[in-house]
Amino acid sequence: MQKNFWKALGPGIIWAAAAIGVSHLVQSTRAGADYGFQLAGVVILANALKYPFFQYGSRYAIATGESLIDGYHRMGKWVVALFLFLTVSTMFTIQAAVTSVTVGLISSVIQPPLSYVQITTLLLLLCAVIVLIGHFKTLDRLIKFVVVILSVSTLTALIAAFIKSDIQTVVQNQQPFEFTLGNVAFLIALVGWMPSAIDISVWSSLWTIAKIEVTGYRPSLKESLMDFNIGYIGTTVLSLAFLGLGAMVMFHSGESFANGGIQFSNQLLALYTRSIGEWSYPILVIAAIATMFSTTLTVLDAFPRVLTPVLEVFTRKIESRKSQQGLQLLWISLITIGAVLLISVFANQMKLLVDIATTLSFITAPMLAVLNLKAVTASHVSPEFQPSRVLRIFSWFGILVLSSFACYFIWLKLIG
Repeated sequence: MQKNFWKALGPGIIWAAAAIGVSHLVQSTRAGADYGFQLAGVVILANALKYPFFQYGSRYAIATGESLIDGYHRMGKWVVALFLFLTVSTMFTIQAAVTSVTVGLISSVIQPPLSYVQITTLLLLLCAVIVLIGHFKTLDRLIKFVVVILSVSTLTALIAAFIKSDIQTVVQNQQPFEFTLGNVAFLIALVGWMPSAIDISVWSSLWTIAKIEVTGYRPSLKESLMDFNIGYIGTTVLSLAFLGLGAMVMFHSGESFANGGIQFSNQLLALYTRSIGEWSYPILVIAAIATMFSTTLTVLDAFPRVLTPVLEVFTRKIESRKSQQGLQLLWISLITIGAVLLISVFANQMKLLVDIATTLSFITAPMLAVLNLKAVTASHVSPEFQPSRVLRIFSWFGILVLSSFACYFIWLKLIG
């Protein structure tokens, strides 16, 4: 069992690397900096409500040997067309948002003699080379290493902040949360990628299949879900860690975050270092860059991996490996160009870019949640692989909450 589990371990860790990024380093930290510990419950609730829909990606892949895209196709081509529309409408913004934060961190630390756009291009080219040459096997090994580094360094920083901070003062200075349009807009942005956009459940199903192809071992449902749960629990713990860092280090610091990526990163690292100690700077830098680099890399791997089978639904199946690699290169090139163009326009508006991406993901979340539930409970999925009655009820509760909150936000925007 233990030997087989190590064969199964991987897709859940890659999922975690994709999830632990902007939602954690930027949004969770902003939540703690602006509201103290008040939104910790919201972070926990968001992780809990979205859990089934992310888990269904791994569950469906193990049950059927197919990705969720195949599950969507079984419902009708219109469902795949809807997913394609949602993917295309968000992929450039998502890639640009995560890359922008990564570039901001790198630029604030290294201060290279290059422009923001030039560093962005070089970073995406590096990620493209890793994806194209190394394929899934390199991604699998590299991400495990990066996730260990970011987890250890983040928790070390959290412990140091806990020792030096006065938590009682933070709690006493918290003002009651008011449901104003601005506060609700931030909640939407926070929850939109907490722990991530539901889109990546589809990525998870594809990574699960890729892992099976690389190892030649098809794990049991129990092994696959254990791999996923390790990644999911890890993302939840780290989201609360970044919120705690924001609350203990920045709440009532008298500073507000800048909109530009480099300025934001400089503020983030400077505030942490001043509050925790100069010794913590290398640890914080490693945690922050590891967090964002892993997200940038996994996102650039995921979108081409998703778009190819989606295209095959509407065209003939691409059999030759050479054609698949050519198509992957095309997708990566398009996504890179789109992300670079967006970043060149929003170079000084990193927070706005992040909020747009996370809000779009939140509004589309209920639709994808329903599709994932329908896919994993379809008649072709064996009953022993389908979710329990309790999990199904909890799924519908999550869909109701996410839909209600999205409608409430839209209503506020219309009357505001």
